[in-house]
Order: sequence, then C-alpha cells, then structure tokens
Amino acid sequence: MNPHTFTMLRMRIVTVSIAVLCMASSLYGETITGTIQSGGTATSVPLRNVTVTLFEATTGSPNRIAQSKSDTRGHFLITSSKDSTESIFFLSAQVDVGVQFVSVLGPNLPPSVTINELTTVAASYSMAQFYRTGAISGDSFGLRIAAGMNSNLVDVVSGNSSPVLLHSPNADETNSLRMTRTLANVLGACVNSQGATAALLSLTMPVRGSRPQDTAEALANLARDPGKNVRPISQLAKLYSSYAPALITVPDAWTVTVKVNDSGDDSNLIAGLGNLAFDADGYAWITNNVSQQSTKSAMNMMVLKPNGQASDGSNGKPKSPVTGGGLLGGGYGITIDRRGFVWEGNFGWGGDNPTLDDNGSVSEFSPSGVPISGPKGYQGGPIRAQGMVADPSGNIWITSFGNDSVFVFPGGDPNHSIQFQEQGGSGPFGAALAPDGTVWISNGLVGLLPNSLAKYQLKNGVLQQKFLLQRFGKQLRGLSVDSRGNAWVTSQGEDAVYAVSPTGTVLGKFTGGGIIGPWGTSIDGEGNIWVANFGPLAAGDFNTGRLSKLCGANTSACPPGTRMGQPLSPDTGYTVPTAGSQVLLHNGDPLYGPGAPPSFAPIMRQTSCLVDAAGNMWTLNNWKPNFLVDALKNPGGDGAIIFVGIAKPPTRGN
Repeated sequence: MNPHTFTMLRMRIVTVSIAVLCMASSLYGETITGTIQSGGTATSVPLRNVTVTLFEATTGSPNRIAQSKSDTRGHFLITSSKDSTESIFFLSAQVDVGVQFVSVLGPNLPPSVTINELTTVAASYSMAQFYRTGAISGDSFGLRIAAGMNSNLVDVVSGNSSPVLLHSPNADETNSLRMTRTLANVLGACVNSQGATAALLSLTMPVRGSRPQDTAEALANLARDPGKNVRPISQLAKLYSSYAPALITVPDAWTVTVKVNDSGDDSNLIAGLGNLAFDADGYAWITNNVSQQSTKSAMNMMVLKPNGQASDGSNGKPKSPVTGGGLLGGGYGITIDRRGFVWEGNFGWGGDNPTLDDNGSVSEFSPSGVPISGPKGYQGGPIRAQGMVADPSGNIWITSFGNDSVFVFPGGDPNHSIQFQEQGGSGPFGAALAPDGTVWISNGLVGLLPNSLAKYQLKNGVLQQKFLLQRFGKQLRGLSVDSRGNAWVTSQGEDAVYAVSPTGTVLGKFTGGGIIGPWGTSIDGEGNIWVANFGPLAAGDFNTGRLSKLCGANTSACPPGTRMGQPLSPDTGYTVPTAGSQVLLHNGDPLYGPGAPPSFAPIMRQTSCLVDAAGNMWTLNNWKPNFLVDALKNPGGDGAIIFVGIAKPPTRGN
C-alpha cells in the first residue's frame, strides 16, 4: 500500500469513527464532561474518587439517570439517555460523610459542568422550597423557575459566580455576592472537617422536622429560615477562605438576594415600581409610577421574566416596557383576569396628568402586551385608580381614590360599571379578594377621615357593603386575605399590621420583626404574612429598607409556641446591606442622577411584595430613600429585590 493510499484510508477511518460517535451521541443521549472540586475564587483542589449522579427531578423521588466517578484530577464523564426534560436536571455528589455537593443544570443539559461549594450554595437556595427531605422534588413549573434563579447566582459551567451577581446592580452594591462566597466557605470548612459538618447540620436543624441529612439540605433549611444561628455559622465561615472576597461583618440574616433594574429600555428606566402580579407563565407585570429623575407620570408598565430579566418579546410575551392603552402614572392597581388579560390603574402623579374629565383611567392588555383599551384608557368612572382585583367571574374591582368610590367592571365591561359611593374623604386604597368571592377594601390613604376597612359583595348586579369597620388603624395601605378569609392590612401610620376575621372581628394588632411604615402585605403557601416596608413619611433618609415576616393564622407552620402575628423575621427585618459600592441605575448613573451624592441603600422604600412559584419573594423599590427630595422632584425607586427561596410558594391557581 503506497503512502497516499494509506493516508486516505486513515482519513476515511477517522471520518467514519467521528460519524459513529456522533450517531452514538444521538442514539444514546448527551455526554457531560465535568469537574468536581473544592474551592473557587482563590484556589481549588480537585476531589477524586467521588461518585457523581445525574438526576431528573420529579414530584416524588428523583429519577436517577446516570452515574460516574471522578478521576485523580476531579474529572468525570456522564452520558445521559436524554438531553432535555420538562422538569430539571441536577448533579449530586457525596464528597464525604454528610457533605453533599449539588449543581443544578436546568431543563437542558450543558456540555460541561463544575460541581463545588458555590454551585451547592446556589442549588440549595434556589431550590430551598423543593429541598426538604433530602432530595429536590416538586412540580416542573416551579422547578424551572427555581433553576432560572440558580443561574442568577452561579455559572454552573465554570463554577464561578454568575455575571448577574458580578455586575451592577449587584456586585458590591449589595452584600449577596459576598454572602454566597461566605456560605461557600462554610461548606469548604465542612469538606476539611467533620466537626464543622456536624456543627452545620446541628445549627440548621429545622424547628419542625429532623436533622438535615447533609450540607446541601442544611443550606436549604437556612435559606427558608435565614435568621437562624447567624453568629455561630459566621464562625464556621472563618475556618475556610478559598472564596473571596467574603463578608466582612456578620449579617443580620443569611438571606441571598438578586437585585434587578433593567426595564428593557434605558430611555425609559424603572422609576417607582408600585405593585405586581405574576401571569400563568411566571412573568411579573409591574406598575411604574414616574419617569426616572422627575415627578412626571410614567407612560409605561414593566414586564420581567421569571428570572428578573426584562421581557424581550419572545415566547408570546411583550417587549418591556409596555406602552399604550392609556398608561399614565400607574399606582397600586394591577391584576390579571381569568383569561390572562392584564388590568392596570392609572393614578397619575405629575407632569402630563390626565385632565379632570378623564383623570385616573384603567388600562387593559392582552397576555402578549397588546393594548385593548384606547389611548386614554377606559373611562368607566374611577378617578385616580389605586387597588385592583379580578374575581373568578371576570369582574374587575377598582378602588377610586379620587372620588372616594369602589367600582366594579362586571365581566370586565367598563361601559356598565357599578359604583358604591363611600364617605367623602375616605380615600380608598387597597383591594383584596376573599375565598368566598367577596372583596375587602382599605380606606384612609392620606388619613383625611378616620380610617376604615370595608367588605363588599356583588350580588345580582348590585354592589353591597357587607360591613364597615370604622376608626380603624392609621393611614391604611395594602391588604391581603388568607385561606381562612382573614384580612391582613397594613397601618402605615402606626408601624403595625392588623388581622380581621371574615365577619369583621379584629383579631389583633401586630408589630415587630422590623416593621416600620408598612405598605403592602402578601401571604405565602404556608399562610405566613410578609410585609413590604416603606418607612416613615417624614423628612430624612430611610436607608434601612427591609422585608418583614409574621406568623399567620396557620400557626402549625411556625415554630412551636408561636402565636398568630408573632414576628418571624429579625428585629431588623430582612435587610440588604451594601458591600461598599454606591447604587447605580441601569444606565450607570448614580441613584439620584449624574453628579449627585452617592446612595448606599440598595433596598429602599418598599410598597409591595409577592412570592413566585419557586418561593422567591419579590419586593419593589418604590421610592428613593430621601423622602422630601423625592416628594418634590425625584421619587422613583430603581428596581426590585428578589429574596431567593425564602417563602413557600402558593398552590398554583391560587
């Protein structure tokens, strides 16, 4: 055989071999190349002879798909029979007795992956509400949203912090980048010491339940109860320093957050997010008060993906921000009806406000963001609309602050609106749907009259007031209703939250847990009460924004001996401290504009909070910290803070 023939034959063999390998990959699934190691930002050590298992999460025990063992360099290969799933994939590795590493891969398998302490922190926090019994388990919708939040925390290919955490508005503008690295150091200490492992498992034992089986489950416990044993866990973090820079001071709680501030268009920056609603696909539709750096009414509404990124027009969703339909200075009113159509109330703040004849319209949009209402919105009677709620029959309820009324658009028809005229000066604000189809209304936004709480029903086309609780609270704001029909309403002027029974009996007035100037409430899947704090309506800065949590009527979900209304968050609330960098808007300007003094308050004056299908609590920065400056010329807050994995998600459809 001559050399040329031999070369041609060899090339043909190589070509056939590659084809066979490609066919094998197609027939037998995806091959993942991976590395398991301890350490990341400073130094890393390969972990050899560790068994790595690929799982597919289900509503029960996860499906074990494939398994491998790492070599002396920590490398492993796993061939999967499938490369995508309606649920999610994750890798789990038993590093030592009680020491478990995890890497969440999402619904599609990547070609390569790293497993280390940082991927485990991200997995435990993002999957915290699905990681209670030693394995990740839950409905596919919630798991996929949780996987998206996992990607906000870590890059599973490299094992390093994600670009989201490495850049503004996170990085050192908040403490979460350093928080994840500090928690990774806790796990690194466990790799090197069985004593540290035993300590972590003991310190993260839930108040109801058994000791966690391993370190990954331990961190999931910590994500759900982040105020627990803060100082002793901080001591564990000092035993290992491979992940740097870490936290310098002991935190208030072990919360991990992701801050988002991208509207999708820097010429229309986020400026005063007021209230939000999640659609059936987990997208957040959020009202926007003003134009950034002014008091002029915004003419847009924000739509964010389940991971907090601006909606880009894909998957049948609009490109954010949404415009048209009469949007003008959206306030606290937003709701999504049974068809998936979005309704927003136009309060109007300043600048191009509506005229007196059409002040405070209501706007409607299709699920894809197409305006259904006209250029001036619907003129169905409400003036300076605030709270809104859609009931199961498709009726749209609206609090009309400008003319002290409650309106209902029956079946969503603004041309046949039904009005209930309240007492002049009542200032109706919040609206919440009860399980029996009635609607609660809070009155007293500005406190011109003694505040009140009312309950309404729509019967035979007539809007009826079932009862009115008068001289109740001080400057009432947002409210929500639990599964037992109890209303939980904030009393902004007295730093308190009230609970009221379905029949109008006041069950209690509750304070503590960091509550200061409360504005909005929401209820998680366990019935616990979450409170968004606006802070005092007084001159000066409010640089200590926080989220609060109270035990709800379902005390079985709270620590033994806890009473209804008792605080579950620390005295500080759940805060988001700076790590030293000033807060920047999405366009790179300082919070108060070019040349303005810096602000170091990443979490600001909050008006609303709501838990998503993965257990992430979204809270909205409505106003900047300085009250008087903001009230006069520059109020709009800069975005949303997402507390990862902290709250039990509600049952889908509720």
